[in-house]
Amino acid sequence: MENPRYEKALSDPIFEVISSAASQLGLEAYVVGGFVRDYFLERGEQKDIDVVAIGSGIDLAKKVSQLLPGKPKVNVFKNFGTAMIRQGNLQLEFVGARKESYRKDSRKPIVEDGTLEEDQQRRDFTINAMALDLRPDTFGTLLDPFEGMADLNQGLIRTPLEPGITYSDDPLRMIRAIRFATQLNFQIIPESLQAIEENRDRIRIVSRERIVDELQKIMAAKQPSVGLALLHKTGLLEYILPELTALQGIEEIEGQRHKDNFWHTLEVVDNISKKTDNLWLRWAALLHDIGKAPTKRFDKNIGWTFHGHEFVGSKMVYPLFKRLRLPLNEHMKYVKKVVRLSSRPVSLSDDHVTDSAVRRLIFDAGADVEDLMTLCEADITTKNPRKQRRYLKNFQEVRKKIKEVEARDRIRNFQPPVSGETIMKTFDLKPSREIGLIKEAIKEAILEGEIPNKQEDAHRYMIHKGLELGLKLSNEALKNLSEDD
Repeated sequence: MENPRYEKALSDPIFEVISSAASQLGLEAYVVGGFVRDYFLERGEQKDIDVVAIGSGIDLAKKVSQLLPGKPKVNVFKNFGTAMIRQGNLQLEFVGARKESYRKDSRKPIVEDGTLEEDQQRRDFTINAMALDLRPDTFGTLLDPFEGMADLNQGLIRTPLEPGITYSDDPLRMIRAIRFATQLNFQIIPESLQAIEENRDRIRIVSRERIVDELQKIMAAKQPSVGLALLHKTGLLEYILPELTALQGIEEIEGQRHKDNFWHTLEVVDNISKKTDNLWLRWAALLHDIGKAPTKRFDKNIGWTFHGHEFVGSKMVYPLFKRLRLPLNEHMKYVKKVVRLSSRPVSLSDDHVTDSAVRRLIFDAGADVEDLMTLCEADITTKNPRKQRRYLKNFQEVRKKIKEVEARDRIRNFQPPVSGETIMKTFDLKPSREIGLIKEAIKEAILEGEIPNKQEDAHRYMIHKGLELGLKLSNEALKNLSEDD
């Protein structure tokens, strides 16, 4: 049976240029990998194009550059035998066809020149092993020796070779399989899933950066729990996020049980993913209960407790991010803050809550108060419709209180209405402990509702507090007071 042609997939003029360049060099060239897969999945415009040459991919890249307008720069990576060109919004990567072998202690392959089929064999999954021919006489022909198209149509993740070999050779492929299953809503075939479980300890030789790159794509998916559950099922999650797997299980003492906080967490992540694409808020949802494992206690009078789990969990964020090579910048600080405050809005749903409690939440959460409320609503996983409606209504009331207090007191992103310079000038002080005491007293008075968040009221309170501390007004301050009188 003759292989089908898909010239339409190669309608961009860049493919004619690559075809012409290969012909002039006497090479064969093929488009492979994600571009081909995503074309048939109709995943929208594809900007990354991988080209395999039977021969030198670097030579082909240089020739393509000569034929393109403006002769774009060719970035050559000799150690990998690859070259890259950026042309408009396209990124073209060229490599020579190759076959690979692996050492037990490394996922870096020993590379030799190979045929197209040998190159397709070394690829991770059948859906990524399809190639489109760029030779003029067979332009657009699909070369699919491992039936990747059939797997695409059936929604299956399968390896070209025996899965145990594929995953042992390059253990990162185990997480990639789970990532593709999550992103595409595909099923990993049973033999492949079993091979992942059998080879899970091989993940130790993969760099944390590469693992996290795949994990981030799982977290950004429409339903992250699919990937997280597969990581857990295969035993990989224990190597990556033991803080999360520690939450699994239900204990019962004296007839009292607690919920399984692992599966609850996965529900929360899915809930919040329906509301936001904010990756770091999704991470906050993933980690919001990690403090429950180290704080779990049984009290015969009140049952299971997790006192202070938010505080403990927030302290766990930094070492977790550091271990995984996640960014230790404002993203880490954001996740840490949201985890620490994750239970605070629950107490505000009480009808008798004070305005000062609301002001303190707004002060502590700052610009992230809306994200915090989104997490709290996602944290409702009860299957009882009546309870769910009640909890959501309670949080709507909290949102209303926050808006009312914020409109009146302007606490969000709080800036002291009286500066340290003003305090020094008023009491003729040099930098000292008293300045901090007065600033803190003003902040507390505003949060407690003793004074409005206004400069005049704060200024009067500053004078009162300074005199209470035994400070003396400067001559200029005394003069201003006399003039006001």
